[in-house]
Amino acid sequence: MSATPVRVLLVDDQALFREALATLLEVRPEIEVVGAAANGAETLDRVVELRPDVVLMDLHMPVLDGIAATRRLRAEQPGTRVLALTTFDDDEDVFAALRAGAVGYLLKDVSGDRLVEALLAAARGESVLQPSVAARVLARFAELLDDAPPRPQPLVVPLSDRELEVLRLLADGGSNREIATALFLAEGTVKNHVTNVLAKLGARDRTQAALRGRALGLV
Repeated sequence: MSATPVRVLLVDDQALFREALATLLEVRPEIEVVGAAANGAETLDRVVELRPDVVLMDLHMPVLDGIAATRRLRAEQPGTRVLALTTFDDDEDVFAALRAGAVGYLLKDVSGDRLVEALLAAARGESVLQPSVAARVLARFAELLDDAPPRPQPLVVPLSDRELEVLRLLADGGSNREIATALFLAEGTVKNHVTNVLAKLGARDRTQAALRGRALGLV
């Protein structure tokens, strides 16, 4: 549990859903809901005003959609993380959100515990992908490899067996906590392994590490 609550801005054009999310999250001591917005344009103003750690962003909204708002936030407020939360899991939305700078992509059927865990991870700068979305990202990357398969290059410092296990679970969309449970490790130990994996792969985040691992035939 974080000592300081993660400050979250809720963004969705449906007032009832915003209120339900706020009710769900406000009872969690790890989370502080600092405000809400109904569209992307309003989000930009609210982020400047409220300085949230994470924006929980819907994608399909009037005035300015979530993709465009995410792109603006990435350029103008790089310290604020964006976590997409949407009903839609089609390829166009997934890849557009990630290209725009979202650190994660979740569907609205996610459990409350998983959502809180994802918000905490996003605040730490970790990528968070729903397993079905992670699988889709890797599948799309595999298609690109089929068109022009690169020759796998050895890493300067190879991954250990344990780091390979962590990488494969990470690529399946596992959070640090889920990886720790699967490997019977402490969550802090997993965090250290993830840091080492990112460094050895030259990846800036978990999504890039999964893609890099796939390119090298490690995943």
